[in-house]
Amino acid sequence: MKAVVFTQHGGPDVLKYTDAPDPRPRADEILVRVRACSINHLDLWVRRGIPGVEIPMPHIPGSDVSGEIAAVGELVTHVRAGEKVILAPGISCGHCHACLAGDDNLCREYTALGYKVDGGCAELVKAPARNALPMPEGLSFEEAAAVPLVFLTAWHMLVTRAKLQPGEEVLILGGGSGVGSAAIQIAKVLGASVIATVGREEKIEKTRALGADHVILHSKAGWQTEVKNLTHKRRGVDVVIEHVGEATWAQSVACLATNGRLVTCGATTGYDTKIDLRFLFSRHLSILGSYMGSKAELFPILDLLARKLVHPVIDSVMPLAQCAEAHARIERRAQFGKIVLQV
Repeated sequence: MKAVVFTQHGGPDVLKYTDAPDPRPRADEILVRVRACSINHLDLWVRRGIPGVEIPMPHIPGSDVSGEIAAVGELVTHVRAGEKVILAPGISCGHCHACLAGDDNLCREYTALGYKVDGGCAELVKAPARNALPMPEGLSFEEAAAVPLVFLTAWHMLVTRAKLQPGEEVLILGGGSGVGSAAIQIAKVLGASVIATVGREEKIEKTRALGADHVILHSKAGWQTEVKNLTHKRRGVDVVIEHVGEATWAQSVACLATNGRLVTCGATTGYDTKIDLRFLFSRHLSILGSYMGSKAELFPILDLLARKLVHPVIDSVMPLAQCAEAHARIERRAQFGKIVLQV
């Protein structure tokens, strides 16, 4: 098969479009003929190398996959060859306490397609059969591939961790990112008022079109004051959805109202942050970590997609052979939404 492979960590130039062995599924796995695979920041971190994390080499990235089942293992009975599927990106042991409780993203063996196992930037990918979800009617393969990781992450942050309530005010950092564009839509469905930030002027109107009530530039000095001015009696926001990291951390904390919750799922600009503990306890703030989400959380997302209450946001579609170019575009922060690779 053809695949995007890297054999060492580095810049986008380490990604090579080349021949690779066809994956061989086990008895409880499926083989999927990939039609589309979208790129996440996770793919960039894996390619660059993550301190303390060993990535098997040679490695095929790609966590978000849509396609058709090409073959099923001998123990698989609930899906069959030819079905159109979206793959849940998270892979867990399936038998520990967390997995059996439905919290598979808390499994100690939890990983994702394209992280510690080969992913979907290839013509074929294998995955546990339990990760196969039916592709919603009316979605193209490209649209379907733009859904799983970012919508799952955004849902887990807003619903499971922050417990966002109707009428609350939420600040979403990076409204033009994959997670940000999904979070804006989910927050509006939940009945919240949304303030979003973007890094470039040209992203403002696109972010408003997703449903954001207010959009501001986080590249502008003092933007946190503007956020507070937009809230009722300058009280601040109830929830901050943060994945930018070091560059915006202090301002994100400052935007919180008393009893506010900051949920973080990433550190795109760095992880070395500080917080004044006096501010934390005196204002009764909560700092919540969030990592992906459970497979079960994908079902309400697929329902919202089917009812057209949310939609995937696609920046561009490129052939798989241009994966390195797609990585470079994301590193320049030039995209709005997801870049999808067509296979």
